[in-house]
Formats: sequence, C-alpha cells, structure tokens
Amino acid sequence: MTQYLLSMYQPDGEIPPPDFLEKVMQDIDVLNQEIKDAGAWVFTGGLYPADTSTVLRFQDGEVLTTDGPFAEGKEHLGGFWIITASDLDAALDWGRRATRVTGLPTEVRPFQE
Repeated sequence: MTQYLLSMYQPDGEIPPPDFLEKVMQDIDVLNQEIKDAGAWVFTGGLYPADTSTVLRFQDGEVLTTDGPFAEGKEHLGGFWIITASDLDAALDWGRRATRVTGLPTEVRPFQE
C-alpha cells in the first residue's frame, strides 16, 4: 500500500458563513469516518491561514526567517489527508470525495517509497 497526500486548497479572503461551514465540517467528519472504516486512514489536519506561516530560507550561509506565505497566490494549502491506497485510482477516488465534500480543489500526490 502506498501513502498519498490529499491536499485541499482554499482561496484567500473572507471565511464562508458559519451555517455553510458547519455543513462542510459535518460532511468532512463523515468522509473521515469512511476513510477510517476503509482502513485507508493515516491522519489529517487543517491549517491556519497562509499569512500565519513563517518561511525559513538558506541564503549566503545563513538561514533567513520571513513572514509567510512562501508563494504568492490566491489559494493556499488549507488542510490535508494522509491516506493509504492500493493504487493511484483508489487514491483519486478519495480525492474526488474530498473535492465533492469541500467544494475545493484537491491535489492527490503519492509519497516516495
């Protein structure tokens, strides 16, 4: 079984209204339980907004520290799942479910063995 990272990308900007978020979080809880029940669960996590990040960069023999995010963009990593799957098709199925539940883009990427 290979481990896969399912990365969920959130747009920057205003947080959706509480009633919308409550439904999404309930659906994510259901998805998480389905992943656990299927034996594919490793772990998951949500992240604070990208502007809370700190970037460390090695330059001219020094490690420089700057406020994040690392990349300028309109979307940033907002959360993720680490799962195990028998192959890419199975991992993509979980990614499709995550995208349906959150309404957000999800990147599926295998870990190196």
